[in-house]
Amino acid sequence: MTASPSPHDESEAHLDSTAHLMNRISTQLAGRLGLVSLAGRRRPGAPALVVVAHGSRDPRALSTVRALLDRVRALRPDVPVHLGHIELNEPLLTDTLAGLESRGTEEAVLVPLLLSRGYHVKRDIPQMAAAVAVRTRVAAPLGPHPLLVDALHARLVEAGWRTPGTETERRESAVVLAAAGSRDPDSAVDTGRTAHLLAARLGVPVVPAYATTAVPTVPAAVRSLAARGRHRVAIASCFTAPGRFATECAQAAPWIASAPLGTHEAMARLVLHRYERSLDVGGTSNAA
Repeated sequence: MTASPSPHDESEAHLDSTAHLMNRISTQLAGRLGLVSLAGRRRPGAPALVVVAHGSRDPRALSTVRALLDRVRALRPDVPVHLGHIELNEPLLTDTLAGLESRGTEEAVLVPLLLSRGYHVKRDIPQMAAAVAVRTRVAAPLGPHPLLVDALHARLVEAGWRTPGTETERRESAVVLAAAGSRDPDSAVDTGRTAHLLAARLGVPVVPAYATTAVPTVPAAVRSLAARGRHRVAIASCFTAPGRFATECAQAAPWIASAPLGTHEAMARLVLHRYERSLDVGGTSNAA
């Protein structure tokens, strides 16, 4: 037979419940007051972060980008994070920005999920942003940056890369940094800088090469290295997500090929770094 609670127990339970309720009210009130300035005006929230992906017909690309955004949100839950594509996938950037405008968003930072400068960063994204009344800043692309190199190095290690243990191994080893390619010379400059940073990390030559448009191609870079006696060659995939270019470049690997950078934590931190840096020093701005 279950004993009935004593009046003393009921009193303690009531006090505990009341204390819990008051604590919840205090917490919620403090949170709401934090949004109000001393002058009685509501403090503005953090500007929206719009991650701008290129878009791909490969369904793995969209799921990878969405998972990366989840990591960004986990690192900065106070920042509203959105996704927009330049082409091929929904939501398109224009639709994302139109949605922000309709909800009264005043400011947004557009962070290109691209690894170097080029036409998309310089022309496409600013033009799309200019079509809405939301005040926007276009941040720098993700590369070159040491955090990008962190992700590249980690993916190579996952694929089986190890530091050459002997002088002979070092002379036979090299890495091809496989990137998308662009006609814009600034893109090649940025990819070359990323290759330089990665070479300093690995202690072997890193040759930038491209899937399309620019030269050398990845197979040509592999052949050139082999002609110089470097047969232990890895392909470092300088792509944010799986897709045709990443697959074709990996198939050219004579040894190992790393996976696209995807959801690596360094990528999420780099997205936030570009967002915060743009707010600190400004980016390409579209004032409403």
